[in-house]
Amino acid sequence: LDCDPTLVVNGVDVAPLVDAELDRRFPGRALRRTQDPAGIREAWAALESAWDVAISRAATMPAGTVDESVDGEWSFAQTLRHLVFAIDAWLGRAVLRVEQQFHPLGQTIPESVEDGVDMTLFLPGTPAYADVLAAFADRTAMVRGFVSDVTAEQLDEERANPWAPDYAETVRACLGTILEEGWEHLRYALRDLDALAAR
Repeated sequence: LDCDPTLVVNGVDVAPLVDAELDRRFPGRALRRTQDPAGIREAWAALESAWDVAISRAATMPAGTVDESVDGEWSFAQTLRHLVFAIDAWLGRAVLRVEQQFHPLGQTIPESVEDGVDMTLFLPGTPAYADVLAAFADRTAMVRGFVSDVTAEQLDEERANPWAPDYAETVRACLGTILEEGWEHLRYALRDLDALAAR
């Protein structure tokens, strides 16, 4: 999160322009890099609200839509499961340091086994969407509860990076990763819902 990507076209770095356009298209996204407790609470509320709208939209689509993949990407349900995993990694594992930090419905990539994740924790197959929604609601509530009274001092505290324990992250950076994951995957999920609706 501390290094901004660059995309140079004809000698001009257009990455900030792309970022500004994405912020325009997704109200609340610009808050994802906020630094203070009140800003982080506002940023999380905006992200939760955006996902509520997306979930409501998915609910209006034909049965089974949430489990459909577009061009080999994660389905809507798998995307929610991945965010459960991301919250478990960056809040549960890193910030809260809980022992059983991973929800069995979390969705990760096979390569994560190299990062010390016990893949036997996760349920195979396609779980019921209602269960996925429940897991997602539980994990978003966990973040909401944490940020509701987080202090500036707590945000400055250091934690081990969940994938590189020798590397320190601040609690603020861990929450920033959750916000970044949430907005990026929302963008992909809505893109794919648009594609499915157009079929």
